[in-house]
Amino acid sequence: MVKFTINGKFLSLNVDPDTPLLWVIRDHVGLTGTKYGCGVAQCGSCTVLLDGQAVRSCSVPVSAVQGKKIETVESLAKGGKLSKVQQAWVDHQAPQCGYCQTGMVMAATALLRQNPRPSDADIDAAITNICRCGSFQEVRADIHAAAKA
Repeated sequence: MVKFTINGKFLSLNVDPDTPLLWVIRDHVGLTGTKYGCGVAQCGSCTVLLDGQAVRSCSVPVSAVQGKKIETVESLAKGGKLSKVQQAWVDHQAPQCGYCQTGMVMAATALLRQNPRPSDADIDAAITNICRCGSFQEVRADIHAAAKA
């Protein structure tokens, strides 16, 4: 049994302890906002917050989250209102295909919680997610917009 909190809900799941957190989130919890991209922690599509830190969930065994707090993109909107980061993404239309964007949004959320006024260098250092469409400039602008909101 692995016990953890996801998006404020306590769960106790009987899963293989080596199962990647990504697949537990998607297949056992039923939250599909977290995406599978590469499976080797390089692209960042699967980024979630683990005790407030952005992590690549495809490389984290579920046994490593015992007693911890996980946040997925589904947790960001409150009462039907998008988070500042999500609203900036909508307002400035950063995504093209959108596949990597939930991971980018989670990484940006972690960054802004730790550094509410990041510089371009701070953003470049923290947002290591890969976007095949090349929307990195738009993502940077969105993070600055969210920081000002």
